[in-house]
Amino acid sequence: MAPLRFSANVSWLFPELPGLSERLHAAGRAGFEAAEVAWPYTESPEALASAAQTAGLRLVLINTPRGDHEKGEMGLGAVPGRQAAFREGLEQAVLYAKALGCPRIHLMAGRVPQGADRAAVKGEMETVFVENLKHAAGVLAQENLVGLLEPINTRITDPRYFLDTPRQAATILQKVGRPNLQLQMDIFHWQIMDGNLTGNIREFLPTVGHVQVAQVPDRGEPGSSGELDFAYLFQLLEDEGYQGFVGCEYRPRGDTVEGLSWLRSYWDRRGHPQTGQ
Repeated sequence: MAPLRFSANVSWLFPELPGLSERLHAAGRAGFEAAEVAWPYTESPEALASAAQTAGLRLVLINTPRGDHEKGEMGLGAVPGRQAAFREGLEQAVLYAKALGCPRIHLMAGRVPQGADRAAVKGEMETVFVENLKHAAGVLAQENLVGLLEPINTRITDPRYFLDTPRQAATILQKVGRPNLQLQMDIFHWQIMDGNLTGNIREFLPTVGHVQVAQVPDRGEPGSSGELDFAYLFQLLEDEGYQGFVGCEYRPRGDTVEGLSWLRSYWDRRGHPQTGQ
């Protein structure tokens, strides 16, 4: 069984450093060979590509744009009336992904509109999402890119987010029926919404294209105190033959590098894998 490959989410890690380029360099120095960026759009793709190359990092994941942040938008994929803006954002994400050599884009679903009742708009939002995803799958396939759907918990993190359980995401993926759209499994969100991690990992892993990790409930390092036993979960992912990356999307409780002791001990035990696509 191959050891897991870890990716530094530089939108979360190294908050002590101001810019994405500095954080990429820090991730390379800390031993990472891969990185992910939630929203790279504040910096030019050329500058980021250069920083990643200098740091010896492969970029493995970015998100589609949030939309209008001042209006509280958090992705546009399922938001009625925002189809044109979703498609524009997708084009921008594809432009960045190509410049960065990044093979995966998280296609953000977005939030239930302010003041709307979730149950009342769920059907319409799903229809919009499915249509947008079919369009996105075609655009991404032309560039040999993969699109990811990530359920985000509505209990703690984002009460109005549309896509919030593994089952809901898997059902939508089935309706879209495109092989280059996959699940993004953030274990933090899945534990909060569903628990049953062993069963869900075994059931859904064949369609998972990316994994992310953080402790529950504080979203700290996997090595910090909390509900999740990451030694067990990492072993389970290995046993189930997971080949993708595991993104470190957590909030460091102190210095980022000191907080990576859990990862250094994993590397000491399992070896430091060579990165790939």
